[in-house]
Amino acid sequence: MAVEIKTPDQIAKMREAGLVVAAIHAATREAAVPGATTKDLDEVARKVLAEHGAKSNFLGYGGFPATICTSVNEVVVHGIPSAETVLKDGDIISIDAGAIVDGWHGDAAFTAFVGTGHAPELIELSRVTEQSMWAGIAAVKNGNRLVDISRAIETYIRRQPRPATGKYGIIEDYGGHGIGSEMHMDPHLLNYVSRKRGRGPKLVPGFCIAIEPMVSLGTPRTHVLEDDWTVLTDDLTWSSHWEHSVAVTEDGPLVLTAVDGGKAKLAELGITAAPDPLG
Repeated sequence: MAVEIKTPDQIAKMREAGLVVAAIHAATREAAVPGATTKDLDEVARKVLAEHGAKSNFLGYGGFPATICTSVNEVVVHGIPSAETVLKDGDIISIDAGAIVDGWHGDAAFTAFVGTGHAPELIELSRVTEQSMWAGIAAVKNGNRLVDISRAIETYIRRQPRPATGKYGIIEDYGGHGIGSEMHMDPHLLNYVSRKRGRGPKLVPGFCIAIEPMVSLGTPRTHVLEDDWTVLTDDLTWSSHWEHSVAVTEDGPLVLTAVDGGKAKLAELGITAAPDPLG
């Protein structure tokens, strides 16, 4: 397994790409209202990319036909934006977005609530998924191993009170990944510990990883629709997806796709985020 190690200058470029992704998140979150279509959200993302002079790393990737992934309710990941998919009050939507700046990639996802009146278990599902991501980010330390991130994510989820549906399903077939000069690179990051995978590579300065737990209100198993992209839970329970791209530095983790570099959330966990290379 060859892991790409970045220089500080390359990490700074990834930070630029990450801030474009953060801008896409802000704009699409605001646009995700009842009556909007997922194609409307894709158009919003295209405009943000154009405004920043960045390129999409999703459009055309393996034939993917859109700028972002829009995954509604029981769709876990890779939902294709469509004029026929109209958001309704009470829906949840996971928006996965990316950007390329000077050949360097950013990638992140979040779950948004459409309208009002969401069931408490949906609000808790998103909270648990997001916080498990931050638990994983907190394990991004010089000298740790990849499995330490997986263990932190799984441990956080398993320790939460069970939802009314009986359990949280940690999606098995999809996970995080290395990121840098390409969007998807080695290593693959599981969101749970597998004895078959071993400890994984050591985390060293310049190591960059996209951490992205996906959690359902039921089964961890999924299937793909005939479009070869859209991934649904087998039992059609709703799911949440959160993701950030993170760099290991000599001074701690740098959350490349968070506006503040991860400072506020990491501070809550007693961790100091690395200084922002862009100032």
